[in-house]
Formats: sequence, C-alpha cells, structure tokens
Amino acid sequence: MKLLVSAAAIISVLSLPALAGEFNGPYLGLGVGYTDADGPGARDGDNTSFGGHVGYDYSFGSGFVLGGEVEYDRVNADLGGAGGTIDNIGRFKVKAGYDFGPMLGYGVVGAARATTSFGNDTGLVYGVGLAYPVTEQWAVSGEVLRHEFNDLGGVGSDFNVDTFNLRASFRF
Repeated sequence: MKLLVSAAAIISVLSLPALAGEFNGPYLGLGVGYTDADGPGARDGDNTSFGGHVGYDYSFGSGFVLGGEVEYDRVNADLGGAGGTIDNIGRFKVKAGYDFGPMLGYGVVGAARATTSFGNDTGLVYGVGLAYPVTEQWAVSGEVLRHEFNDLGGVGSDFNVDTFNLRASFRF
C-alpha cells in the first residue's frame, strides 16, 4: 500500500504542468545524494549524503539566469583502512544557466570546504545541474558535482570527490 501511495504521489507531481520563468529570487531547500571520494592508495570511500542549501537566482528575461548558492552536506564517508572519514562538505557556488521554458539547465563553479577526521581543506567545485518547477514555489533539481582537494588534511593527499544530489527547493 505504501508503494502504491508513493507511486501515485510521484506520478501526480510529474504530471503537473511546468511553470516557465520561475527561476528568479531567493530560495532554500534540502537534498539527498551519493558521494564518492577517491584518494591516494586505498583511501577511497562512498556514502549517502544529505544537507541543505540557500541561494538567489536572477533571471535576465532573455532566458539567461545567474545566481549564487551556499550548500552544506553531511557525508560521513569512511575512506577504508586507516584512512579516516570525510565528515562534511560545504560549498559556495556561482551558477549560470539558461531557462529552457519548463527546465533550467546550468553550470556551477566555486569553492568547497571538506572537513575530515584527519584535517580540513578548501578546494575547487564545478559541475552541472537541471531544475524543474513543480509549482510556483517548489522546484526539484539534480546536480552532479566534482570537488578537487589538494593536500587534504595537510598530509600531502589529493582527493577527488564526486557527488550526485537530488534536491527540493522552496522559492520565496
């Protein structure tokens, strides 16, 4: 029964008409995703991640959208062996995209801060995303991000961290 109710809810949300031009102003939301960290040797790990975000988009009216966002994800990825854990990742992102009517496609670039059991580091984050408004205030989105950390924890270890996030945002 729970599966049937969940399927009905998903189908009803997906069947709502898309609202064009709703990518303007402040928003906040929550997300859940998957994080995969690749470090030197066997210091690799992955885990489910979750967190929140807050941002602002400005639509120039011609389809071009520019925005900024702050995001925090709890990761808790065990890096195998005596490698420690990546506890969380915070991001400051600048995004630019195009409003294709029912959907916003965008790219992001910015800075990311990883907190680990063996130290912290600030690195580069970049990626792509798609956002789809389901009502005038609510939008769902997905992002694929790449993080590059050099000398994570001050021990000379370089890490690449990939994340895939599904998000829900409320626009004011």
